[in-house]
Amino acid sequence: MTTYRCPRDGTRSAVSALTWCCPVCHGPWDLDFTPAPGLALNALSGRANSLWRYEEILPLSAPSVSLGEGRTPLVPLTDTVSAKLDHLMPTLSFKDRGAVMLVELARRLNPERVVADSSGNAGTSIAAYCARAGLPCTVYVPEGTSPKKTEQIRAHGARLVAVPGDREATALAARAAADEPGAFYASHVFNPYFLHGTKTYVYELWEDLGGRLPDTLAVPVGNGTLLLGAALASAELHALGLIASRPRLIAVQAEAVAPLAAASSRPRLIAVQAEAVAPLAAAFHAGADDLLPGAAAAPTLAEGIAIPRPPRARQILAAVRGSGGTFLTVTEDEIRDAQKDLAARGFYVETTGVACWAAVRDGLGQGVDRPGSVVVPLCGAGLKTGMAG
Repeated sequence: MTTYRCPRDGTRSAVSALTWCCPVCHGPWDLDFTPAPGLALNALSGRANSLWRYEEILPLSAPSVSLGEGRTPLVPLTDTVSAKLDHLMPTLSFKDRGAVMLVELARRLNPERVVADSSGNAGTSIAAYCARAGLPCTVYVPEGTSPKKTEQIRAHGARLVAVPGDREATALAARAAADEPGAFYASHVFNPYFLHGTKTYVYELWEDLGGRLPDTLAVPVGNGTLLLGAALASAELHALGLIASRPRLIAVQAEAVAPLAAASSRPRLIAVQAEAVAPLAAAFHAGADDLLPGAAAAPTLAEGIAIPRPPRARQILAAVRGSGGTFLTVTEDEIRDAQKDLAARGFYVETTGVACWAAVRDGLGQGVDRPGSVVVPLCGAGLKTGMAG
């Protein structure tokens, strides 16, 4: 195992210490980890048909808790937009990518109990993988969380705690429990192992597209775990020489570096928030490096991204700017219409999971609407929320 590192002040901690945040600034951890060389398209044949096939780039290997997560289909929606069907994961959301990493880590550390907080999907994933690992688990959720999600959490044997108030109040309650001795905080926000799971979303795109990446990745953003995973994967693929820097390289190169010339460039990141809860979009368009004071939040159908103060805000804003991307927001009516439209195309997706389609289905413009150039994730199954009223 490697070590945790605070991206703000450089503080380090052993992973085995169960210290869930930086003791100096109380911010999230990053991970001191460098992928091993050797990943190549022609080396993947015959490997496990799950995200664990990318063993060189993962901080854990030989899992005992896998449910076969990953390797979800990529299908076209239009001539310019394709969807990655992460709502077909074992617990019906993309959160399985990170949850399996957290619970595999917890299994190896053997804590007395696992604590998680969630608006629903991360909690169901952690509960399922803890059931697989035989670990006691408590999941904190906001009152008003979708009954289907809380039913799923209970079905996996986890203890469910419904917290009065919003998502932030729920996180505070979970963190208080995580501070107790013997607790492992399976936080999809503070623990970087989760990001090293979500980054496999992009590695799968790279493999399925024959060693290239799309021009644009549209990603729903609340706490930003999928977006930061995507940015991490793009940086790693570039460092490994498997994709090029932007702009694309078109000059003839020597044979020794020809694979780089043939590789695609890093994709632009389009971050999507609900208009009702859009603190990151507001900060981005104001040119700020962090959240603006007094961010307001209103009820939204996109409960999974209704995060008024994401702890990794600075990292998210920097990642979007560094990719040449931007933030878009969608209204409640646009979310309803997008859910109906996807259902009419054969995809039953929960209300949070349709946000990106709502943002891009009428075109992004600015030269990014070439065929196959945009990928959106369908993050969670419609069974988790039902159709919006």
